[in-house]
Amino acid sequence: MDRAERVPYGRRPLNLLRIMPAKGGDKMVDSPDAAHFFERGTRISVFEGARPTLSGDFVVESHGMAPIPEDQRYGSSWRNFTVWFAPNMELSGVFTGTLAFTLGLGFWPGLIAIVIGVFLGALPVALLATFGPKTGMGQLPLARLPFGKSIALPAAVQWLSAIAWDGLVGLFGAEGAQLLFHVPFAVGVLIVLALEGLIGFVGYEVIHQLEKWGSAILAVLFVVLSLRILQRGNIPLHNTVHGGAAVGAFILMTTIAFSGTFSWASYAADYSRYQEKDSPSSPVFLWTLGGLCASYIWTYAIGLAGARVLSNQTAAGVRSLVGGGAVGVLALITVIFGAITSNAMNDYSGSLALQAAGVKLRRNWSAALGTGLAFCLILWIHEGNTSGKFQSVLLFSAYWIAPFLAIVLIDWHERKGSTTYGGLSALMDLKNLNTGWPALVSLVVGFGAMVPFMNTGLLVGPVAKALDGADLSFYVGFVVAAAVYLTLHKLVVPNPALGLGEIEKPHMEASDTACLI
Repeated sequence: MDRAERVPYGRRPLNLLRIMPAKGGDKMVDSPDAAHFFERGTRISVFEGARPTLSGDFVVESHGMAPIPEDQRYGSSWRNFTVWFAPNMELSGVFTGTLAFTLGLGFWPGLIAIVIGVFLGALPVALLATFGPKTGMGQLPLARLPFGKSIALPAAVQWLSAIAWDGLVGLFGAEGAQLLFHVPFAVGVLIVLALEGLIGFVGYEVIHQLEKWGSAILAVLFVVLSLRILQRGNIPLHNTVHGGAAVGAFILMTTIAFSGTFSWASYAADYSRYQEKDSPSSPVFLWTLGGLCASYIWTYAIGLAGARVLSNQTAAGVRSLVGGGAVGVLALITVIFGAITSNAMNDYSGSLALQAAGVKLRRNWSAALGTGLAFCLILWIHEGNTSGKFQSVLLFSAYWIAPFLAIVLIDWHERKGSTTYGGLSALMDLKNLNTGWPALVSLVVGFGAMVPFMNTGLLVGPVAKALDGADLSFYVGFVVAAAVYLTLHKLVVPNPALGLGEIEKPHMEASDTACLI
């Protein structure tokens, strides 16, 4: 069908044959079907709205956290590679790689620690990405199943963290725009945020298209950057620490690399929720795993190899490193474009998290709100010269994802991956949710158990000190939260309104509650 012939706002025409009276006065659908239709037709939901229907459909996606109807899914599994490759090809990843040298590791021990950490951190993200096609929902909205009303806490943390990462990554991008266009820093911020904000506002499909083309562009630019760094030589080949200190540094670097990929776990299903429900899980898992591992290992390895010459961790420092002229311009474009591809996803996932918390604001306007707050945040970070401390706060806040993951995986296992469209739709109404206190208690207890094992710029726990700086907190938080939740969740009677089972509640071919922007 030609685009002009479609019903506006990404909706299919209502199939009137399903509700028209048959000859003789009998209805062609049973009464529950009709009742469900009229119930939905008279209830306007801020969590539903316009959505893309096929690849390249750049309709402004006002559709929020409500499940995507099964007959309106699209997209190939390979998209999961590009959407998880491009956003990590940016400057902060390169600088993270230099930490292996700072900790005293030589190139090969540092690279091994990076590969192990990145791979382990990417596994849960790839697993959670398979939930998107199965449910048609994003990650934080889907967590309403175990958390109930208490989802407000992790969703709020996720939303604030998304804005904070917007600020930190946007700082590098704004510095690049300032140097490239010879404008004041505030104007550089506006340039970067306007571009990423527009992408986050339009939504899912334009993000996938951006990451697809961005993967190719950033790969070429990073090849140039990598060659320039390697040409400088002076690669740190040998450890400067030994014995127990070397073991502790190796474990800590593994944890740092782990945290980079693992921090995307709370975003995972957001970018596969439009894919068809019968999409095989293995390709979704493997493409996601590949995109994360390829991008993170590449950027971290560049940082480690060039650690001795990457002393100025700014956009200006990178331009100085690769030299002036056309190559210097390419370096700045890499910095800007990398920031945009990463932050567009922060804006998008942040908008879904805000809705999951119960805030009834359109998804696209929620994304715009996050972008606006990031503008103020970037100016504050820049003026106060606090980027290092601020990054420590963000890394500290990312620890909550380990106990969160344990709870989500146990809940999914208990349900045997079986959900219904009607049950998931019921999650949109807070009245249908339990308090979720077992999940909340497990999250808090799991996080608390992590503290003695942490090694961050803000806190070094006593166990981490005893282990020569080794940080085992992620693993401890996961295990403790799992043990607590396995015990507590059995005390709560499941809400029948969520409709678990194999037979799905009848639903229309398309949402009749889509509203204008």
